[in-house]
Amino acid sequence: MLVRDRPRLLFVAPRFLFPTDSGGKIRTTDILRGMKGGRFEIVLASPAPDNIAPFESEIESVCDRFEGWSEPARGALFPVTRMRHLLSSLPVAVATDRSATGKAAVGSLLAEKPDVVVVDFPHTAVLLPHRIDCPSVLFTHNVEAEIFERHVDLAGDGLRRGVWRDQSRKMVRFEGEACRRFDTVVAVSDRDGEVLTRRYGLKDVATIPTGVDLNRFPFRPSEDHAGKRVVFVGSMDWRANIDAMEFFMADVWPRVAAARPEATMAVVGRNPPPALVEEAKRRGLAWTFTGFVDDVRDHVYDAQVYVVPIRIGSGTRIKVFEAMAMGSPLVSTTVGVEGLPIADETHYLCADDAEGFAAAVIALLDDPNRRLVLATAARHYVEENFSSERVAQIFEDICARTFERAKAA
Repeated sequence: MLVRDRPRLLFVAPRFLFPTDSGGKIRTTDILRGMKGGRFEIVLASPAPDNIAPFESEIESVCDRFEGWSEPARGALFPVTRMRHLLSSLPVAVATDRSATGKAAVGSLLAEKPDVVVVDFPHTAVLLPHRIDCPSVLFTHNVEAEIFERHVDLAGDGLRRGVWRDQSRKMVRFEGEACRRFDTVVAVSDRDGEVLTRRYGLKDVATIPTGVDLNRFPFRPSEDHAGKRVVFVGSMDWRANIDAMEFFMADVWPRVAAARPEATMAVVGRNPPPALVEEAKRRGLAWTFTGFVDDVRDHVYDAQVYVVPIRIGSGTRIKVFEAMAMGSPLVSTTVGVEGLPIADETHYLCADDAEGFAAAVIALLDDPNRRLVLATAARHYVEENFSSERVAQIFEDICARTFERAKAA
């Protein structure tokens, strides 16, 4: 019989976690970092670049052992590959992540008989055998089908809408089948947990709150009371963020710029689409696209208002709590703060249409006292309730409960 000092937890991620340049990566690394040295020996498995030496310290901070496999090539023909996957029975996003190399690597690690396996995101389940012979946890950062359904709602008519409807149907089937394979499903909000339970008839859905590293994001409200700078933070190769900036540029910003011509905008995040950058230039907008940055904090601290004009998505957005922790006054759509238990007019300003969103941004740009009141209340709220250490402890408890329940059966 295999005896270990601590139970072994195999954590399978769909992407190499470093640099932490997306909300999903940030959430996962914060949890693993909080669990490191705790009840489990953590083995992290994911695709990896050929040279991981620059990331060794980050890897060591989140796991006891790392096992990687070659990342799938995403060269010039990658869009063609994605187009071919439209004919697959799986959603394109899932079919693209299938990897014989990854499946073999995960199979070898499962053969070492971990005490519990955690799979990060439902589409990563394509790398595991259909039957999982150890206690298992699926970590869902979103309700994936809901994202696709919102794409359908915003796609208009014609071919684009038909493609999204087809992908949505495939994702509903895949997500339900994937969730039912695991002993425990973890959702990132009570709202997501209820949706997953209702949609897919799941028996054990646990929830964790969204957390933020309060030491990494200290409270520092803007002292430039006359400033008129707005900021958005998000990976700009993620369709929900692209849609948000398209909406903000076309419908919201003209109202802001007409009222406050001196206002400027910073879009902070990797891989901004060239078409969006060119459109900003064509319109003569005072917009800056940073591309990838090692640290978003200075860009946030330099702004007077932080915007989250998200219309597509699910799960919760870590960037909301990061902004609140830093003292950046927030304007968001309902979808942008979905699943987060925060209050309009107390912790942020909510607006779903272009006119209302612009009015909220202008109101905060014009009123430094109101900005400070919102920022102070928001920071106090996340300090009291949403530290990343607390969230990691809750996640570890869920994994331990799944392991102990299986051991007792």
